Amino acid sequence: MLERTRARRQALQMLYQREITGQDIRTIIDTRAYNDEDGEPSDYSCEIALGTESNQAAIDAEIEATSQHWSLMRMPFVDRNILRLAVYEIFYEDGMPASVAINEAVELAKAYGGDDSPKFVNGVLGRIAELRGAAVDTAVVDGEPTEPGTDAIDTEGA
Repeated sequence: MLERTRARRQALQMLYQREITGQDIRTIIDTRAYNDEDGEPSDYSCEIALGTESNQAAIDAEIEATSQHWSLMRMPFVDRNILRLAVYEIFYEDGMPASVAINEAVELAKAYGGDDSPKFVNGVLGRIAELRGAAVDTAVVDGEPTEPGTDAIDTEGA
């Protein structure tokens, strides 16, 4: 597994743990309360988890504004934190292509989310990147090329 992919997975696990336990990311790291299945969190993992946490209000506002008919708090925990992590990378990580952050988020959604998570994550993040004027490539969801920003962001009832 690539180092950055592993780091994103570790960061997602810490963000999920934070949401479940109420502990802040710094406490999770300092007390070594994280899941060590992938080993000790890398510097990049800690950086993006801490950055996501410290910029959460702005990140959540961006997600809420983009995910039509989907309240942030009604999204599954995993999807919500995958979106947060990817938006952090798109907005705050210099040199991070939006397409890389989106494709990595879709892969996390495939691994940890529900059946509709990859399309939902792809749609929301593609729309966010599009609104920011970022170049976005086609992602692959369920084995099919999918244009980011076109899936599941208008879904009713969630």
